[in-house]
Amino acid sequence: MAAQAGDLIVARPEGLYCPPGDFYIDPWRPVDRAVITHGHSDHARSGHAHYLAHRDSEAILRRRLGDAIQLQTLAYGEVVHHHGVRVSLHPAGHVLGSAQVRLEHGGRVWVASGDYKLEADGTCAPFEPVRCDTFITESTFGLPIYRWPSQAVLFAEIDAWWRRNAAAGRASVLYAYALGKAQRLLHGVDASIGPIVAHGAVEPLNEVYRAAGVALPRTFLATDASLDKAALSQALVIAPPSAGRSTWLRRFGADPADAFASGWMQLRGTRRRRGVDRGFVVSDHADWPGLQAAIRATGAERIFVTHGSVPVMVRWLNEQGLRAQSFATEYGDEDDGPERPEAPAPDAAAQQEPA
Repeated sequence: MAAQAGDLIVARPEGLYCPPGDFYIDPWRPVDRAVITHGHSDHARSGHAHYLAHRDSEAILRRRLGDAIQLQTLAYGEVVHHHGVRVSLHPAGHVLGSAQVRLEHGGRVWVASGDYKLEADGTCAPFEPVRCDTFITESTFGLPIYRWPSQAVLFAEIDAWWRRNAAAGRASVLYAYALGKAQRLLHGVDASIGPIVAHGAVEPLNEVYRAAGVALPRTFLATDASLDKAALSQALVIAPPSAGRSTWLRRFGADPADAFASGWMQLRGTRRRRGVDRGFVVSDHADWPGLQAAIRATGAERIFVTHGSVPVMVRWLNEQGLRAQSFATEYGDEDDGPERPEAPAPDAAAQQEPA
């Protein structure tokens, strides 16, 4: 199915472009005007002249892209008009400040969802379906095998693992993406089990979440003088995947238990390839049932599918009587992929040891 005359969003080499509004959504090459769905580095890139994003993304974007960026922010549901296009942002439930972009022009409504998940987790505004004619959806986990456990089941498993390790005198190192995943884990675990240590790339983002009113337990840096060897041996350690290749881990003894938090842990072989003791199925993306529910809730008859299991999703949607096709994008997968380096916070510099 080819693009149609008058489409509100088309694919260009720079990214997803709105012709009547003359702006891009999450472009991967420098442009004049960019609407950003959230702060993950595959969607929020440097070099744009002007940025528009949700107000809860501001601190994240300025930390990652620099204080000097020209950034305009909106509340959810607030409307701006640009070249006759009515633009508003709506909760995506992915990470703090994540938004779906609603465009209205000439009697047509399009929604670009960015990344999203349906189950509320207490760390960001929950996903809200937005009625539209055309919906652009991700498909990171767009296969029937991907079905997430409930929040209650997930955190019961993590707490039990941490509790067993603490009783055996082993620190529990849990690898998770520094933005979104780490804060979701912190929000959900039982902090009474022991101290919680946050890696130097995670703690500054914890402070962004706390400043936005998200309840997170107290966290320590590994260098905190109040933590002796006994305390560290009972700690839960939240660290980005890159920390697994660093000497920073030596602080937690010769034999810490380790685990990886990712939607890819649904596949048995992934944990072995990661070389960790345990895998927890945690994702900030929608699973297969979530993708189907979100698409149905929009009422859209035309669907564009981006990054992930695109051919499977397109085929399935067409079989359901919808008009589906793909958009080629350069979005990655922060759920498991490499992270861009964070600028270390002053008090975390000692923890940013070379890999």
